[in-house]
Amino acid sequence: MKLIKQVFFFSIISGLSLLISGASCNKSTGSDTNPPPVTQPPTPVTNDVNFWLTRSDETVLLQKQTTLLSFGTVSNSNPFIDVDTTQTFQSIDGFGYTLTSGSASVINSLSAGARTTLLRELFSNDENAIGISYLRLSIGASDLSASVYSYDDMAPGQTDPTLSNFSLGQDTTHIIPLLKEIISINPAIKILATPWSPPVWMKDNGSSVGGSLKPEHYSVYAQYFIKYIQRMKGYGITIDAITPQNEPLHPGNNPSMYMTAAQQAEFIKNHLGRSFQSAGITTKIIVYDHNCDHPDYPLAILNDPAAKSFVDGSAFHLYSGDISALSQVRSSHPDKNLYFTEQYTASNGNFGGDLKWHLKNVIIGSMRNWSRTALEWNLANDPNFGPHTPGGCTTCKGALTIGTTVVRNVAYYIIAHASKFVSPGSVRIGSNLSGNLQNVAFKTPSGTKILIVENDGGNAEAFNIRFNGKWVSTSLPAGSVGTYTWQ
Repeated sequence: MKLIKQVFFFSIISGLSLLISGASCNKSTGSDTNPPPVTQPPTPVTNDVNFWLTRSDETVLLQKQTTLLSFGTVSNSNPFIDVDTTQTFQSIDGFGYTLTSGSASVINSLSAGARTTLLRELFSNDENAIGISYLRLSIGASDLSASVYSYDDMAPGQTDPTLSNFSLGQDTTHIIPLLKEIISINPAIKILATPWSPPVWMKDNGSSVGGSLKPEHYSVYAQYFIKYIQRMKGYGITIDAITPQNEPLHPGNNPSMYMTAAQQAEFIKNHLGRSFQSAGITTKIIVYDHNCDHPDYPLAILNDPAAKSFVDGSAFHLYSGDISALSQVRSSHPDKNLYFTEQYTASNGNFGGDLKWHLKNVIIGSMRNWSRTALEWNLANDPNFGPHTPGGCTTCKGALTIGTTVVRNVAYYIIAHASKFVSPGSVRIGSNLSGNLQNVAFKTPSGTKILIVENDGGNAEAFNIRFNGKWVSTSLPAGSVGTYTWQ
């Protein structure tokens, strides 16, 4: 009986063990068939578009933004700026300033080390540089020179029709040494040169102010240009283009000269053009170099077939008129180039107002109207807006003010938003205007796409940049400018 009880007890214990074991097996099997969900890591957000910003209140100055801008297709209600590489327009020669002799003298007042550092910032393609690619020079003095001079000054009553007295003289002190250093930094820089006045003995009033070129000196003056180009070449400085006269309809500056369209056409077709051809000079001849209110001036020259054959294109300023004048000239002569060569910012100007107006007109406006260049006026001056000639501009503010420190003014940022990104040889491509968002787009030789946008309105504006069916969403504060780049 005792044995039967022990067997029965053992059986019960074994059965309980099996039940417990089975329950464990069932729990394990259920876990294998319904595993817990695995959390996937989030898809990393890439930055497809780089963005540099300048605000009208000067709190942000050409500063690269850290906001990630990724192309996608998430819908929103923002307006679109469509960038289209299948639409191509003019090639770009460059962006920059006039290097006056006054500019050169104040830059040369810096120590050698400080000067080289500044020139690298201005003209190199270093990461922190702005890559200026085009300069304008005065042939002889401009009104932002310390004094009036030409390359063949004679005593009153004397003339020099053989130009035996020709000398680059004063330019060998500041302009030429500085240009040589600039060229060592950027050997590809293009240079346009223009006279404010010929030697006064060539003029009918014998004065540096106003007057006109005497017809008997047309051929001599053509040789004057040739000597200038050849002598500069001897210093390793290539003059890519000239205009026959700065602001030919403004004879009140010091120096200056009045030259009608008929006079300029005569000078080019029967003297300057032929002399360049005979001397093997390949420097371009660009006409006019004055305001947009008189497109009839360059048109009169281009409508003269004999003069037109020597002309590369027309140059403009915008102290009056409308920037669309460039397109008006192009529509009549699409085989000739357009250039925007001067606009100044004033000592009493407002940073925000100047930033808006110049980006809208000088940079975006000139480019959308076929210009190959966009140049602001003076590169540098001292804290008193000098040097300048007696009667010269006393309110022209340089891109730089150089005194005990170097101050970067609004014209620096106006040009930098283009010159830092749009390299020579870039091509303007299609982009639509959208409300207050003034803009222009380019494709560089390396394939980078560039979009410069200026918010011309009074409020911040959000918008999309669309390219190849995808877009990024961004925004600009009122009056600010952004440069966007992507591959």
